Amino acid sequence: MPRKEAPIKAARDEVSAVYEALARRPVERSCGLRTDCCHFKLTGLTPMLTRGEALVAAHALRASGRKKMPDRADGACPLLHPGTGRCMIYEGRPFGCRTHFCRAAGGVIPRQQVLDLIRRLERVDEQLGGDGPRPLPAAVRDALG
Repeated sequence: MPRKEAPIKAARDEVSAVYEALARRPVERSCGLRTDCCHFKLTGLTPMLTRGEALVAAHALRASGRKKMPDRADGACPLLHPGTGRCMIYEGRPFGCRTHFCRAAGGVIPRQQVLDLIRRLERVDEQLGGDGPRPLPAAVRDALG
């Protein structure tokens, strides 16, 4: 593995480990493809991604066969497939999407319950020279290069 790719892979591995740690927490979630939270224009809320999360999302998007961020004129998440209504990167979806605010799916996970995981994501961001969380569309576009 080239030297340049090693830190990026390590960052993606750590972010994936954070997502796995979150999945092991005893928090009831039941999304069931509601996608209400994926319509940023309607909710007024857009997930914010650290650089490491954006790298994971970009990697997942590439693995889905796409090379660029899709455009959405309707204000929905660009990673929400317009035909199927499913997240194109569900397994690689960001932390904010995993701890979403949708009441029907269980409501927001209180920050204090996941603060340790947030701190881990912030450390990865710092190691990558990131400048803190950024809106999902811009963060993933930049990570795609």
